[in-house]
Amino acid sequence: MTDSRTREKSPRSREQRRPVRNADTWLVVAAFAFGMFQLLALPILVHTHSRAWGWTLVPLALLTTPFWSLIHEAIHGSLLTDRELNDRCGRALAVLYGAPFTMLKAGHLLHHRYSRTRERTEIYDPATSTWMRTAPGYYLRLLGGLYLLEVAAVLLALLPAAALRRAGRRLDTPESVAGPLFDRLADPRSLGRFRTDAAAIVALYAAAFLAYGHHAWMLAAAIGARALIISISDNAYHYGTELDAPLDAMNLRLPRPLERFALNFTLHGVHHRHPGLRWYELREKFLAEGGAYSLNWTTAAVRQLRGPIELP
Repeated sequence: MTDSRTREKSPRSREQRRPVRNADTWLVVAAFAFGMFQLLALPILVHTHSRAWGWTLVPLALLTTPFWSLIHEAIHGSLLTDRELNDRCGRALAVLYGAPFTMLKAGHLLHHRYSRTRERTEIYDPATSTWMRTAPGYYLRLLGGLYLLEVAAVLLALLPAAALRRAGRRLDTPESVAGPLFDRLADPRSLGRFRTDAAAIVALYAAAFLAYGHHAWMLAAAIGARALIISISDNAYHYGTELDAPLDAMNLRLPRPLERFALNFTLHGVHHRHPGLRWYELREKFLAEGGAYSLNWTTAAVRQLRGPIELP
């Protein structure tokens, strides 16, 4: 990790003010409203009024990060105080997102367990591969492929549990979490929810594309923008950081309004060390730990374009 750090100068007293506890409820309601508007209401406006309504998809695409942050809160059981309601909201939000909550939750919790050990996206071993062989897959994942893989996971719902476990064993490597991920999906307690949510995603998005009709390219472009934002953001907090350190992640600087807009997701180092904290508690802990940023968010995102990194 880079040694260049900057210090946060905002007064601590200002950061001790937290949103009221029901703020997440209103955020969830807004997320549902925007999601359903994008998929089912907007195409009606495009057809009946003007194609100019399609430009509404631009700000909706820019809501990708806070939308994912709400799902992320649900994954950690921090979105709502009632655990059952928390998971139901997480599942519904994930359907709007386009990938089953069961898979997102299992994958993210495995990320916390194996980050920089089994899961180190940009690292390649020169004893078994080369930069040129690794680069195509790396850039495909970086430039939208990660999200598209999450969406494609709905096809796994067609497989029986035994086939999922076999696929996990075949795909599993010391540099991936495919084995434990597929095992969790094949668990009887998870598989039913996974299949239900996958069916809901297929039905919802099929209805959305039908609603857009010959303007379906607009929705496809919005999904492409979401894929790019999610995939570029995913490993920006870990790229080039110390290996074999699951708790190691970077806090990245954004202007304060944008940091709050992202629900403090940019304080990722704090989150990895304290995954039980809610999003509005992260900044207080960040300041208590010294308020140190590693890089600007834009710098961290762009430097991933350097490509794969050779295993030291």
